[in-house]
Amino acid sequence: MIIAIIFGVIGMLISWRLKSKFKTYSETALQSNLSGQEIAERMLADHGIQDVRVISVEGQLTDHYNPADKTVNLSHDVYYGRNAAAAAVASHECGHAVQHAKAYSFLQFRSAMVPMLNIANGFMPLLLMAGMMLLYSTGNSTVLAIGVALFALATLFSFVTLPVEFDASNRALAWIKANNIVTPAEYELSKDALWWAAMTYVVAALGMLAQLLYYLNLMGGRRSDN
Repeated sequence: MIIAIIFGVIGMLISWRLKSKFKTYSETALQSNLSGQEIAERMLADHGIQDVRVISVEGQLTDHYNPADKTVNLSHDVYYGRNAAAAAVASHECGHAVQHAKAYSFLQFRSAMVPMLNIANGFMPLLLMAGMMLLYSTGNSTVLAIGVALFALATLFSFVTLPVEFDASNRALAWIKANNIVTPAEYELSKDALWWAAMTYVVAALGMLAQLLYYLNLMGGRRSDN
């Protein structure tokens, strides 16, 4: 519980900081006056990607690349925005499209895990809860072990996500810099925004790892008692 609270608080603080950064950088107009949509379409075209659409979606920070239907989904503020934050997000999501086009290994591995993870997430909370109850009441750790195995899969997924996210940001930053999409000052703002976005994934992964170690230690401790 303490571990969950600690990482939960850290995650909330980083999320708050991320939103604060994006709000500030959204007020920094690009000298190029390009919108997020235009930046995304240019980056895709520059990489020879012609089968990916750039579309606008509702919400804030809901931006994502969907490999299933090959769409770069940009939130309203990013799609129409002409600022450093929009440039960072739009190019980052296109970075995922470039990964897909180039068969980036970590993205392929992550995508292959999605169906299994969707099934695991449906059973994992119940198995962990029931497993904990059985462990303390009967000493039987079988159900908890199954739940922990599924949790380990989710933890692995969160760590596989890290290189995918960092690589997409690196591709994005390299491209906007090389193609003079942003000025040197705007580049630093875009880089900072993507760094804070990446930190949300890092904290989430470390939080899951800490919880996984807790479950494993709990199971090991109960076996020793028995």
